Amino acid sequence: MATVPALGYNTYMVYRAKFTQKFQEMVFSKPMREKALSTSPIVIENEFLKITFDNNTGLLDTVIDTVSNLTMMVKQTFLWYNSSTGTPDSSQASGAYIFRPNRTNPIPIMLRNNVLTKVYQSNLIQEVHQEFSPWLTQVVRLYKAQRHAEFEWTVGPIPFQDGFGKEIITRFDSDIKSGKQFFTDSNGREILERVKDHRDTWFYNVTEPVSGNYYPVNSRIYIKDDKKQMTILTDRSQGGSSLQEGSIELMIHRRIQHDDGRGVGEPLNETGQFGDGLIIRGKHFVLLSSPAKSASLHRNLAEQLYMAPSISFFKASADWQIKYNLSGSFLHKNLPANVHLLTLELWDSNTALIRLEHQYEKDEDPDLSTNVTVSFKNLFVSFDVLSVREVSLSANQFVEDATRLKWKVMDSDQMMPSNKKPIPVSPKTLNVLLSPMQIRSFLATIKGH
Repeated sequence: MATVPALGYNTYMVYRAKFTQKFQEMVFSKPMREKALSTSPIVIENEFLKITFDNNTGLLDTVIDTVSNLTMMVKQTFLWYNSSTGTPDSSQASGAYIFRPNRTNPIPIMLRNNVLTKVYQSNLIQEVHQEFSPWLTQVVRLYKAQRHAEFEWTVGPIPFQDGFGKEIITRFDSDIKSGKQFFTDSNGREILERVKDHRDTWFYNVTEPVSGNYYPVNSRIYIKDDKKQMTILTDRSQGGSSLQEGSIELMIHRRIQHDDGRGVGEPLNETGQFGDGLIIRGKHFVLLSSPAKSASLHRNLAEQLYMAPSISFFKASADWQIKYNLSGSFLHKNLPANVHLLTLELWDSNTALIRLEHQYEKDEDPDLSTNVTVSFKNLFVSFDVLSVREVSLSANQFVEDATRLKWKVMDSDQMMPSNKKPIPVSPKTLNVLLSPMQIRSFLATIKGH
């Protein structure tokens, strides 16, 4: 497994391999099973997870966290909502801006009673290939030493000859006792509690039981009970919900026959390069753990996915390893596990903009949801930080000069926000205190080495 130092780089030399029999057996494998019809279940597993598929249907059956000894019964399917073209009560159709199905129960996507399934296994990776229909396939992937399962789906072109608009979802139905509660992220940082058919600040009259409970999922959605939590991270912003206890669904593709009358002036019916519709490929990353440990897993995984290192390729010379440093870090020491260097931007030869963020919310993790101190002294390899002045998040004014707009809270004499200022950074220690979810920005005077 490739690794990269903190704020650093690493070089790997790649050579053409000789395809010996042993090498082929290690990296590749022939499909172990052509159909999901067998007396024994389909199983893939690594050091952390064991995933089984039903031997009759070929569908996902259980996920086991072997470290915590947690077992989750879960069925994953693909379904489609029939897009509304309007009703006697409302002429509003589903379209580019509006999601409005004409029924609450989506229709399963399966051409037969079982999913055509193939299994590939090697020392490094294990895969289950599933074919739900000629236009919908999926690969469930498990890498060595990986804490999550990867679900890569390919959807399209969505058939349209029947005249129905189709809004495709993937749904995980588990045995988690989540009630009506589920959670989605806010722009990839804070987590917001959602409750089906409920709003905290007003009476919610349920007129759209499906779309009225859909929320934006920018990076993750999860459900939990007292013992276990299922978290799904997305590779793009999607709509999602939990319409039944223990269930998570995410919208992954849409093709609609009618315009919703919101300004586009045409149906959401992209025909693509060949005129038959768009093909969408994406990934979901599924984690199972106890609620107490989930935050550290999904926060760390999100950092790996959404802040992935940049990869470059060069044709190396024979003396490459002699002429160049193959690995290095621009930090003298690693930052704490709950701190992320959000911005390091050189403004001129003597000034840099530095932003630090605390990645955890309050009470989210027993160890990582605490205040943490980072010192700028002797932190960077290429330069020293001589002094800092704290600025606003947008870095357009100094914090000590900022004047916030204040307002009065209803039924209270208290003015918001308070005059509380961040704890100043000592010029001697250059220590920065971060509380959960806090982002602090600084203009640093620096001296290069």
